[in-house]
Amino acid sequence: MLMSNFGATVLDAEGLRLTPEERRFFAAANPFGFILFARNIDNADQVRALCGDLRDAVGRDAPITIDQEGGRVQRLRPPLGRKWLAPLDHVARAGAQAAEAMYLRYRLIATELRALGIDSNCAPLVDVANEKTHIFLRDRCYGTDPDRVAALGRAVAEGLLEGGVLPVLKHIPGHGRAQADSHLDLPVVRESSAALTACDFAPFKALNDLPMGMTAHLVYAAIDDRPATVSPVMMRVIRDEIGFGGLIMTDDISMKALQGSLSDIARASLDAGCDVVLLCNAALEDRRTVADAAGTMDEAGQKRAEAALAARRVPSEVDVAGLAARLAAICGDVTDDG
Repeated sequence: MLMSNFGATVLDAEGLRLTPEERRFFAAANPFGFILFARNIDNADQVRALCGDLRDAVGRDAPITIDQEGGRVQRLRPPLGRKWLAPLDHVARAGAQAAEAMYLRYRLIATELRALGIDSNCAPLVDVANEKTHIFLRDRCYGTDPDRVAALGRAVAEGLLEGGVLPVLKHIPGHGRAQADSHLDLPVVRESSAALTACDFAPFKALNDLPMGMTAHLVYAAIDDRPATVSPVMMRVIRDEIGFGGLIMTDDISMKALQGSLSDIARASLDAGCDVVLLCNAALEDRRTVADAAGTMDEAGQKRAEAALAARRVPSEVDVAGLAARLAAICGDVTDDG
């Protein structure tokens, strides 16, 4: 028997603890899950309390995710989490042992997240870089060869899963050719569909069994003139050609790459085939508007959501010091003290 359907949203909180108004809103909206940002993080006890507040508000063990890639994109900083080199730099440092190094890196990250009550991470990022990849993304990538990127992405996912953290594969179907920052503009990729399939889409196809994925706010002009997040054509590519069967959440719909009201974007995303709408850094009234527009998951989305939650593992026993020592033996100090 299916549980009551989740709200088709992933939402955030304004600060370090929930306000009474936020608590009432989350109880009514029942979002599938939550996401944390730097403004939600002060100290370990506070983060654990906030995670407890969020789950208590919806009355279940809702997933709580975060962007903890390492490098420029990491919400946890010392002493709550190691400050890592950018992924591209780490991979270069590790050389032929990069897959093991990335596994170790994200197994350690998983331990840090779970200690705070966080059980999901917006990684692996398997966008394939090239010489024109926009600077906002390039050093967050793992490399320029799609097969190698896929192998490293698999190592990242396994490190997270073994640490009890659900990975979110991003940015489906591939952000690497973007020459604009989708936070600020709408990137348009004009490569042929054959080239996209052979390169950009390939790592996502190799990892199409992962439980959750996040869309790219890009136009792939050879396939459709709408951003992938709101394109039924691109969603069919993701589901049928790439074969991704997991829960698909949008990237943040408040990013400037998407045009229109938040409610219109939310509905267009779901109508296109996304399962969940991610809204970040918005006022409470905007969160209410998006939650109302998104409503609850349809039957297919609910099943994918339940399958994603079922993929959560109990963390395996681990020697953290031993993992860190092995990582240091492979590639030296990959934390960034700068």
